[in-house]
Amino acid sequence: MEDIKFDDNLADELNAKSKIDIGEVQSAVLRILQAIGEDPNREGLKRTPERIARMYAELLSGYQMDPLKVVNGALFDIKYDEMVIVRDIEFYSLCEHHMLPFMGRVHVAYIPDGKVLGLSKIPRIVDLYAHRLQVQERLTRQIADFIRDLLHPQGVAVVVEALHLCMSMRGVQKHNARLTTSAMHGAFRSNLATRQEFLDNISRGASPLQI
Repeated sequence: MEDIKFDDNLADELNAKSKIDIGEVQSAVLRILQAIGEDPNREGLKRTPERIARMYAELLSGYQMDPLKVVNGALFDIKYDEMVIVRDIEFYSLCEHHMLPFMGRVHVAYIPDGKVLGLSKIPRIVDLYAHRLQVQERLTRQIADFIRDLLHPQGVAVVVEALHLCMSMRGVQKHNARLTTSAMHGAFRSNLATRQEFLDNISRGASPLQI
């Protein structure tokens, strides 16, 4: 049979930096395969423990990342005090309860108070916190709290919408159910009109969330 080439080499750099014990993960996966009655030596499974270990180094790379280093000084003194919104940021994460994926989109807004953040840094911050074992509620709060503490803006708002495979492929098996969480600071919490402006903006033209 032809040797199938996977894109596992994409995680080589992450493996080198990762603190994950790759050998221990491989051994654990091998034991799982044996425990469910599979033959780890058959053609399709020979390298599965290695692939899964490398995959976790990539999916959980957020543990190795410092959010301040990700920002890398991309703070700019700008005289602007209206709302800044970055919407529909795609993300994926792993639920810490079953280690199954949940995925969706994040909407982030803030009202500057003298400083703005480089545009690409907001999706990078989302990815940093998403690439850990997570629950959606904590992920939402971590993104909002970091931006608040970094910029000291007049307000920060974060809304996360996600589909959870732990609820669609097991358990109650509700395939179209989605979870929406929010975190509001400053003006977004204290001022109803400000909060509503943000919610109206992210709902305008939004397509249904799908896998």
